[in-house]
Amino acid sequence: MSDLKFKPVRHNHQEFLANAAKRKGFVEAYDALALEYEVANQMLKARARAGLTQDAVAERMGTTKSAVSRLESAGKHAPSLATLNRYAQAVGCDLQVRFVPQKAA
Repeated sequence: MSDLKFKPVRHNHQEFLANAAKRKGFVEAYDALALEYEVANQMLKARARAGLTQDAVAERMGTTKSAVSRLESAGKHAPSLATLNRYAQAVGCDLQVRFVPQKAA
């Protein structure tokens, strides 16, 4: 099953955000989840670079497609570092976590 080919769905994220930003409360909610969205975005890019489907990643991780789907959806699930590391290994990446000093106000 891991030989399934990834076929990305075309999505204009900037257009999506521009339309969504018109809704009341969206910008505040989106900003509050910025880190989660960035992690999810990095995961999706890594999976696309690897040319893998969610099924293939799930098989490599020893889990289910629905579990991978939850991992890739920002704000709904806070995966552990161990789980993120398993995902990274499944898509041929190393996981790096950094603490970046905040800019002085």
